[in-house]
Parts: sequence; structure tokens; C-alpha cells
Amino acid sequence: MTGMRGLSVFISDIRNCQNKEAERLRVDKELGNIRTCFKNEKVLTPYKKKKYVWKMLYIHMLGYDVDFGHMEAVSLISAPKYPEKQVGYIVTSCLLNENHDFLRLAINTVRNDIIGRNETFQCLALTLVGNIGGRDFAESLAPDVQKLLISSSCRPLVRKKAALCLLRLFRKNPDAINADGWADRMAQLLDERDLGVLTSSTSLLVSLVSNNHEAYSSCLPKCVKILERLARNQDVPQEYTYYGIPSPWLQVKAMRALQYFPTIEDPSTRKSLFEVLQRILMGTDVVKNVNKNNASHAVLFEALSLVMHLDAEKEMMSQCVALLGKFISVREPNIRYLGLENMTRMLMVTDVQDIIKKHQSQIITSLKDPDISIRRRALDLLYGMCDVSNAKDIVEELLQYLSTAEFSMREELSLKAAILAEKFAPDLSWYVDVILQLIDKAGDFVSDDIWFRVVQFVTNNEDLQPYAASKAREYLDKTAIHETMVKVSAYILGEYGHLLARQPGCSASELFNILHEKLPRVSTPTIPILLSTYAKLLMHAQPPDPELEKKIWAVFKKYESCIDVEIQQRAVEYFELSKKGAAFMDVLAEMPKFPERQSSLIKKAEEVEDTADQSAIKLRAQQQPSNALVLADPQPVSGAPPPLKVPSQNPESVARSLPQPNGTPSPDLLSDLLGPLAIEASPGDVSTEQHGPIGAEGVPEEVGGSAIVPVEEQTNTVEVIGNIAERFHALCLKDSGVLYEDPYIQIGIKAEWRGHQGRLVLFLGNKNTSPLTSVQTLILPPAHLRLELSPVPDTIPPRAQVQSPLEVMNIRPSRDVAVLDFSYMFGTKLVSAKLRIPATLNKFLQPIQLTSEEFFPQWRSLSGPPLKLQEVVRGVRPLALPEMATLFNSFRVTICPGLDPNPNNLVASSTFYSESTGAMICLARIETDPADRTQLRLTVGSGDPTLTFELKEFIKEQLITIPMGSRALVPAPTPAPPVAQPLSPAALADDPGALLAGLL
Repeated sequence: MTGMRGLSVFISDIRNCQNKEAERLRVDKELGNIRTCFKNEKVLTPYKKKKYVWKMLYIHMLGYDVDFGHMEAVSLISAPKYPEKQVGYIVTSCLLNENHDFLRLAINTVRNDIIGRNETFQCLALTLVGNIGGRDFAESLAPDVQKLLISSSCRPLVRKKAALCLLRLFRKNPDAINADGWADRMAQLLDERDLGVLTSSTSLLVSLVSNNHEAYSSCLPKCVKILERLARNQDVPQEYTYYGIPSPWLQVKAMRALQYFPTIEDPSTRKSLFEVLQRILMGTDVVKNVNKNNASHAVLFEALSLVMHLDAEKEMMSQCVALLGKFISVREPNIRYLGLENMTRMLMVTDVQDIIKKHQSQIITSLKDPDISIRRRALDLLYGMCDVSNAKDIVEELLQYLSTAEFSMREELSLKAAILAEKFAPDLSWYVDVILQLIDKAGDFVSDDIWFRVVQFVTNNEDLQPYAASKAREYLDKTAIHETMVKVSAYILGEYGHLLARQPGCSASELFNILHEKLPRVSTPTIPILLSTYAKLLMHAQPPDPELEKKIWAVFKKYESCIDVEIQQRAVEYFELSKKGAAFMDVLAEMPKFPERQSSLIKKAEEVEDTADQSAIKLRAQQQPSNALVLADPQPVSGAPPPLKVPSQNPESVARSLPQPNGTPSPDLLSDLLGPLAIEASPGDVSTEQHGPIGAEGVPEEVGGSAIVPVEEQTNTVEVIGNIAERFHALCLKDSGVLYEDPYIQIGIKAEWRGHQGRLVLFLGNKNTSPLTSVQTLILPPAHLRLELSPVPDTIPPRAQVQSPLEVMNIRPSRDVAVLDFSYMFGTKLVSAKLRIPATLNKFLQPIQLTSEEFFPQWRSLSGPPLKLQEVVRGVRPLALPEMATLFNSFRVTICPGLDPNPNNLVASSTFYSESTGAMICLARIETDPADRTQLRLTVGSGDPTLTFELKEFIKEQLITIPMGSRALVPAPTPAPPVAQPLSPAALADDPGALLAGLL
């Protein structure tokens, strides 16, 4: 670049810019000048072209888009002189990718440089192909690159670049190298004396043997000789010695290649290899120099992996464990992490558990390390090394650590502690103590499976029942206990509380009083369990206690009109059954024993992600937005209890049906606009949801969300036509339809999407002969969307329709949705609603059909989490493969047929657009089980971790979600109670959750 005064001046101008805007103006001016000069080819000399192409590269390095001049850069590759050719190769490598059409035009020029005699030009061409060469280059240039690599007349510099270039071509097209004809050549390359060529060739070998190790078996003894040369003889030039370590990179590559071969059978080769490994194990220590530490430990840990792969003798395994035990006690966190990780791997592949136990105290110390990654590895190691002899110590340490552990670890920690307590409990009373302590210390992170399991153990062991009931009674004395503790204590005391009748404070009346104190603070799903417990306490009361009976009947009577169907039914049935005497005793008899089965906790532990990033993502709040609630302003009722507020997380719902004014359906004002795409609305369909806990007085408490009052106290309510949730889900998969409708207004949507931008039009139609006044609309946007809603007129005239455009811009990937908060007056009624806007993740996807040549290189480049995530999805809608393909196509993820050899699997692709990611390819693989269509394995990958996670969760939601049909339920004042029947043992075996909830 010497002598290019214009380029130097331009760089100086950029550096002297005072702000970003001034820099942008200078860049735009220069790009305009370059574009003008490129159009005038008559005055475009090679010197000027070189100068302008350098400027384009500098502008590209600053982060600006350079969308022209690519042809001029490529044309410089064919220049006869080195300065222009160098510019052409460098700029082409930076501006173009392997799929660019212009790159194909340079294949012949690049080939001529490779087969030519100018070594400088050969190096330029090999560097270009090694960086951006694609399948076309592999098909055209692989034979020529192979000749260069094995040529004795080429200098090592060229051969080294040829090896790395051939590695790129093999990754793009494995057929470019024929294993039958190349295996012997590869073995000869491993005899190379030049360490630069040998290191590059070993990189190529690692890729070749990972694809087909049998064809390259002749390379195995050569790899051992390389290690002997480096580690034992140390026959290495000074320039390849790094802090006294002979070529650590080559040692690591050689040992990695050996791990792709099966166990070595030749005694002499095996002996030589183990001597080398022994030397590495004995000669590695922790020193103060960080660079030397990094290099020596890279070699050491690769040697440990090879020792485990070769299934070495126990003496060497013991030596490895001793070495790792020393490493987990050093101050350097990276070495401690690697020590714990390799000790865990060694525990899984070899029988060294007794030796690892000697380091248990140090591993427990690592559980309290400031680095969360080290704490996770220590937890995995403790979990793997636990057995009957040390289970008590390890579980007690986990329980002690649970109180101070961060939230991201508590779920995994509690799950593993529960599994260890179950597998290695010296006695069942200790197991009960552990589980109750778990619930007490980390109730929010203890899944239902854990307390279900302890209930099963207590039910199946009669000797354990009095002890479990006594411990449950003790925990109830605490002033603040978790709701899960209320559940398990209520169940155990309901079943076995009568066994404590002679102990002080354990009569049926006292147990009822202490449980009833917890009722005001529990949520809706816990109330049925408490009602069942009350019924059991009433049945077991000996002698019969009229006062207790009066209290419990009062509770049943209070809940007879509860809006929750489950609570209402239990209250009604228990009240009537309690008058039946013997029938009451038969129905509420003690539950039968559970059949023996594999623990569900162990299955769940297999699904727990073991990386810090994945655990953090997994614990992210997965809030599902609730259906919109549309209400008229209720008239105040004297003495009425506070209204219920509706959270989104509770799945139970009750639909209510109210008569429509005048008994006739209103006309659909959007039918002429939307045509056949409009959703058919049924006037009687209602979708008003009610969730949330029930207060002490029998009325739901305020827990957040939209307000609604109990059915019997509602006045001036507005009937919703159609199911709002189904309408929203339908609009997520298409671009026009009805979003919301009631007797007075209909809101429709028509949308258009392009890249990361979208334009929606809201159509608000007045269905009546009277105007709608005080109309207000407000968009509540999530953080990842930029929204702009045009104002809506304050009044919508009779039988009229107004339009309100909504501009949408996607900033980054997210599944959160915007909410439309709108209200209006009809006469004296104020109606308001919050509706989800279908500007969802899939709207910013663009279908793309990939071939196998395009799909698999990108798929393989996504090595694993967090760019590629995998999950076993259960509870899937049972769909045939064609139906599942149609579903994927409906949310803009295209099925690519013929890519997966398994006919039961699907492969899909799409392109996602946002400001932060640009256009990004997304790939997915769906592996189905023909025997069980309700589960599948889903793998999703992309170049952005957040996008990968959000798209995986979105696809999972689409596969699991089953749109509920509208149901109308009008609760009767006091339904006639049916005679409840106890569950059969078979039913209990199929549904332990139903038993634990006390379903009758």
C-alpha cells in the first residue's frame, strides 16, 4: 500500500472524524466516488482499481456494507503482477463467501495459479481456497492440491498450505479424497521431517479418520512414532519448541487422531504408546508461567482422554486419578475445572470409584468455589461417585449447600439429591427426612415428581407411615412453609394422621385446625388436596367429633358454589358422602399400594442440561400469555368481595355462556374484506378464563392480570364471540382473520411481512346502529419489537369501519408478543380488553429450500450448545409425517425432503430476519418414533444462541399446543352429588399424579 496517497488520505479523514455521523458521511462520499470510477472503465487503470479495492476493504472492515465492486476485486486475481493479484486475493477472501456467484468465475484463474511454478502465487491461491473454498472448488481443485501436498519439489511452505487447503475441501465434499488411493500417501506424509508440514498433515488426518478410521489403519503406528519423536526423543527444532515443550499442538493432534481408532492390538505399538503417555503424566506439573501451563496441560488432558480410550491398566488409571486430585486443589480455576471434568469422565468409563473417593473432601470444597462452572462440575462428580458407603455424607453436603446455592443450580441440585437419597438410602426414614428437608429449603425448585415419589414410598411401607406422619406434623408447626410442604403434609396426614391420635397435638380436630390455617395462602391446585384431607380427618375422627364435623361441613358448603369445577365437585360430593356413614368409609378407604416401577426422577435427571449456559436458558421464565379477558365495567355490589385477577400460568379455565342481545347473531363486517380467510364465529362461543388461588372466604384473591368478579355477582358483562385463544393461534399461522369479536365490535387483522419489518392493518368495525364512543387503543410492545400504531378515531359511527395501520420492526429474536390494550363505550357500558397481536417469531422467518450440499456443511459447523440445541419433546400432538410437514410449512419453516436417510425423520430450514442478527439461516431436525407419535426429538441450530433457543421453544409450543374447542359451562347452584367410586389399582398405576391429588 506504499505510495497510495489517496488511500492514506482517506484513512486519515476517517480517523479525524469527530462522531459517527461524520464518519458515515465521509464513507458515503467515498463509496459514491468509487462507484463512479468503476463505471468509467476507460480511465480505470490497474493502479486505481487496486487503490479503490483497498478502500472498499477498509470500509468493509469499519462495518459498513459494501454491495458493489465485487467483480472488480475478483478480476484482480487474474492480474499478472503480484501487487494487484495480492489485493484481489485478499479482498475477495474478505468480501465474498463460498456461495457467491462471482467466486465461481475465478476457479480457472485460481487453478492456474495452483498448478503454476510461481510459489508466491500458489500460496495466495491456496490461502483463498482454504478460507472460502466451497463444493465447486473441491470438485475442481482437489486433485491439483493433492499433487502439491505430495510433491517433493515444492517447498514446505507451499505443502503446509496445501494440507490445510485440502482439509477445507474435504470438509466441503468428503468425496474429494478417495480413501483407497490416498491412505498410503497419508501414511507417507506422517514420515515428514518438517514439523510445519507434519502438523498440517496431522490436522488433515484427524478429519479423515473421524470419517473412516478403517481405511487409514496404517497411519496408527505412524502417530505413535510422532509422539515418541516429540515426547521421548524431543527431536524438535527450536522454532517449534513452545516454553520448553516440543510442538504441543502436534502432540495434541496426534493423540486426538489415535482416539478415533479402536483399541491398539499390536503389543510393541501399545507398549511404546504407554511409555510416551507415562512420560507425559509424570512430567507435567503446575508452574507459575501461564503460557507454559496452558500448553503442558493441553497435552496432559489429551493424554488422559487417550488413556481412558485405550482402557489402560488400573495402575495407570490410579496414577491419572492421583494427578487429577492434585489439580483440583490448585489455585488456578481453569486447571481445577479441567481436573473435575476429566475425573467425572474417568468415573463414567472406568472402575476407579474407590480411588476417586479419596478426594471426596476436596471435591466437596469445590462445590463452594466462587466459579459457578467449577461448582457444576463438582456437583456432577459428586453425583457420579456416590454409593451406599458415602451417600449420607454427600447428600448432607448437598442439603447444606442448597440454602446458599444460586437459583440456576437449585433445581438440578434438588433433583440429584433426591435421586441419591432414593438409590442409596440406608433406611427409609432417612430418605423421608432428606426429601422433607429438600422441600423445606428449596420448595420452588422441587418438582412434583419428588414429592409424588416420597408419597409412593410411604404408601408402600407400613412401618414408615407413622414416622412420615410425625415428621409432616412437625413441619406444619413452622410459621412459614412452602406450598409443596403443605401438599405432602396434607396428603400424609390425611392418610395416616390417625396413627398419631395418641400423641399430643395430633387429634383429628388439631390436625384440621393447623392445616386450615394454611388454606388462605395456597393456590387453587392445592385446595382439592386439602378438601380430601379434611374428609379423611372427618372419617378417622374417633370418637366422632360433632364440633369438627360442623367446621368441615362449613368449609364444604362454602366451596359448593366455587367457580373452579374441581373444587366445587369435591366440596359437593364430600359433603353428601359424609352423611352416608358406611359408604363414606368405603369411598375414602386407605389408598392401595403402588406397583413397583422405575423412578420417574431418574428419567428426569437424564434430561437435565449440564452446561451453565443451558441451565440458565432453561430456568428463564417461560410465561405463556393468557387469553384476553373482555369485560364491561361492573356495577359495585354492596359487600362484594374483592375481584379475582387472572395470572397467565394456571392452565385451568372455565367458559361461560351468556345470551346474545335480541337472540340473533350480528353481521360480520369483515367478511367482504377478508373473504374466505375470515374465521367463522359462533355467537354462543365464550372464552373468558378464570385462574388463580381461592381466598379464605371462598373467593379468589388478587394475583395479577385482568380483573373479573364471580359469576353470580357480574353485571353488565359483555359476551365474547368465538374463542380468543384459537383466533390468536390461527393468526399466528396466517396473515388475515378476525382477532376479536363481541356483540358491538369486530376487530380484524390483515398483515404483510418482509424481512425484519411488517405492516399490519387493524380493522375496527361497529356492528350496531349506535355509535361506539371513547374508543382508545394502546400498544404495549415487548422489548424486542419497535411498534408504531396510527391513532384511532374517538368515535366509530354506526355500521362503519375504521382502519389503523401498525408498523412493526423486529430488533432481535424473542417469543414475547405485543399486546393491544383497547376500550370503548357503548351507551353507558365501558368495555375493555387486552389482546395479543400476532407479530410472533415465525412472522420474521422466510422459507428456504436447501440441498444436501448446502444443508450439511452448515449443520456440521454448528458443533453444539448454545448454537445447536436438542430436546426430547413429549406430549406432542400425534400427527402423521405429511401433517407434521404441513404444520412446519405453515409457520414458515420449510421441510427439505430427502436429506435424512431415515424415513421417520424430517429436516427443515428457514431464514430469520432481525436488526441484530441480519438474515440468519436456521436449521432443524425432527426425529419421530413410529411406535409413539406423542414424543419426538427436536434439534435446532443457528448462528445465534438466543435465536436457537427461541426457535426451539416456538416449534415445541406448536407441536404440543392443541387448540381447545369452545365449551360452555353454566354452574348449577347445587348439583346433585353422584356417588364417587374409588380408583381401581390399575387406574392408580396408570396415573399416580391423580392419586396424589386425591382424585375420587
